Amino acid sequence: MKRVLLVMLFFVFFLGLALLSPVSIAEDEVKELPPLDPSYMGVHGMVLVVQGSSIYASHLPLYKKPHNVQLLYQLDNKDLAVLQTVRDSQFITIKPKPFNLQRLMRGEKIVIQADLYAGHFERGGMLIYQNISLTFDKQLYVRTFDDIKPSSRQQEYDVVTLKQNYRIYIHRIQQAPSFDHILSVDLAAGCLNRFITSSPVPKETELQYKFLHCGTIKPLYFETEDFK
Repeated sequence: MKRVLLVMLFFVFFLGLALLSPVSIAEDEVKELPPLDPSYMGVHGMVLVVQGSSIYASHLPLYKKPHNVQLLYQLDNKDLAVLQTVRDSQFITIKPKPFNLQRLMRGEKIVIQADLYAGHFERGGMLIYQNISLTFDKQLYVRTFDDIKPSSRQQEYDVVTLKQNYRIYIHRIQQAPSFDHILSVDLAAGCLNRFITSSPVPKETELQYKFLHCGTIKPLYFETEDFK
């Protein structure tokens, strides 16, 4: 009887190892990330926007590497003064210390040191906070320009769902000439994310009119100079 019990215990033990081993291997594989591409190292400017009590950072993309990425992140912010500054200002950008953008492209949670500006930090913006810590908590959107389409009047937006009925609409930048456009919508009805405009680079007012019947619209960012 003791021998049978001992055999059964050994069987259960090895069966448990067999079941746990694939899980352990899978977990190790998830943790092992490939080396960072050093060509994505640089100063990656971003615009900060507020929705409710949350701050979001949107990378300021360009056509050439290492900036050829559209990316939206939610910050984990505990500083009420920073929240108030972004909320009360018309346009806030940050100039981070150099870092590898691929860390955000693959969804890491990281802390970045940055200078905060009222206005564009490369176009006469005013320095408000210097060398503050910003925690990039959650990746909400990422798109590289590998599949970028030719410039056209046919516009397309990707949709990021926040909470309840809030959505952020992000224009899929095309080949030059094009534009970067971000807005939030408190949806009250269905909203088109594909439509035709009067030109490949329409005025912001025309774009807002396309979303007029969706709900409450909040323009967050509009840029054409970098995409001529």
